Amino acid sequence: MKTLLTATALAALALPAFAEGDVEKGEKVFKRCKACHTIASEDEVIFKGGKTGPNLYGVIGRVAGSQEGFKYSKGLTEAAEAEFVWTEETLAAYSVDPKAWLGDNGYDPKSKMSFKLKKGGEDVAAYLASVGPVMEEAAPEAEAETTEEPAASE
Repeated sequence: MKTLLTATALAALALPAFAEGDVEKGEKVFKRCKACHTIASEDEVIFKGGKTGPNLYGVIGRVAGSQEGFKYSKGLTEAAEAEFVWTEETLAAYSVDPKAWLGDNGYDPKSKMSFKLKKGGEDVAAYLASVGPVMEEAAPEAEAETTEEPAASE
């Protein structure tokens, strides 16, 4: 399971060069999602929608299945336990077929999201990234800690 998660994480890091969405198209396509989802920060409602699904403000860069006050399916609960973090690319892939995506990534394939976004998922993900909080880049110290090799003993 750890190997699958590591491979998935590494693949996700390599994807940004290949998948780019159109923010304006994503805003239009998101209208299909508003029946269940809203986008609201603590200060403002960006896109008023339903409350059946979790608030999608800040979903890009957030641990899957971790929005406060929402009861997630077993699959997304497992993703949260594994500390899986949404990227634009993975959210776009998930939106095509949530149950299949969960199963393909080693999680229980049960999902409360029954809607499938056959086209435009990368645009919606780009839109959600554009209206979410600005993601801070990793601190150089943290990056150095993960890439340093132990000193060789003499």
